[in-house]
Amino acid sequence: MNEDSEPTTGTGEAPARGDRMDSATEVFIAHRNLLFTVAYEMLGSAADAEDVLQESWLRWAGVDLGAVRDHRAYLVRITTRQALSRLRTLGRRKESYVGPWLPEPLLTTPDVAEDVELADSVSMAMLLVLETLAPTERAVFVLREVFDLDYDEIAEAVGKRPAAVRQIAHRARAHVAARRPRGVVSAAETRGALEAFQRAVQTGDLQRLLDMLAPDVVFLGDGGGVRKAALSPIVGAVRVARVLTAGVRKIGQEMSVEPVQVNGYPALTLRLDGEIDTLIAVRIDDGLITGLYAVRNPEKLSRVDRETALSR
Repeated sequence: MNEDSEPTTGTGEAPARGDRMDSATEVFIAHRNLLFTVAYEMLGSAADAEDVLQESWLRWAGVDLGAVRDHRAYLVRITTRQALSRLRTLGRRKESYVGPWLPEPLLTTPDVAEDVELADSVSMAMLLVLETLAPTERAVFVLREVFDLDYDEIAEAVGKRPAAVRQIAHRARAHVAARRPRGVVSAAETRGALEAFQRAVQTGDLQRLLDMLAPDVVFLGDGGGVRKAALSPIVGAVRVARVLTAGVRKIGQEMSVEPVQVNGYPALTLRLDGEIDTLIAVRIDDGLITGLYAVRNPEKLSRVDRETALSR
């Protein structure tokens, strides 16, 4: 059934609108967390993912449920198509973004961390890797590697032939493998690194920081042109350590640091006067911090005060 076709019943009679809407709403709510996760992994933006869900709901509300064999697959297809359209718009928007663009962090529920594959797929580090894929490659990779859809389902979602989807999946998988963190890092390892990192930063212990940072560590700060942040990546252990210790000295005693669970992994929030000023997430490879991601753009910090449910 085409997602844009008019709803009908098998008998040719129109179903009672109230009953149809109740059923459509029930099905949509049952799959909402899954659909949000699909959209978020494709976009890296919770706000845009919510807009995609609204657009998907409007399309779903006009569908004849009796003519849909697999509600989950159909909803994923609608959501993927809307997300692909939004992703292309986002690409143009990012071209004029002030400074580095980072994904919007989410305060996640404990069950996300327990699902190692899901946590890895929504980690800040992985979302940044997904940013390097073309829109269709990103959609195919997410649907295949994270949600385990078969190639026929993915082909319908992205408007390609199954054979082409297989080639795209192979290409995207190789691209991601060359750039993703080397091995899955446990939450305990990340938490331990963050605790040591926090102590080193707060005490201004430059040597301790240098011992934790990989020689080629990259620091990215996202202020979105609203908050002060580095306008380009800072690379190298010495440069990153100096920036961090200098930043903490400026903030002084007004800063409070809290551990949180963000995108399935431990992270740190820095608060000034009780308000979240910065969220810091890390990427760890072979026991060293290889990436530091500091989100300061206020528009991206609204979901760090309440949990977001993700599922697959």
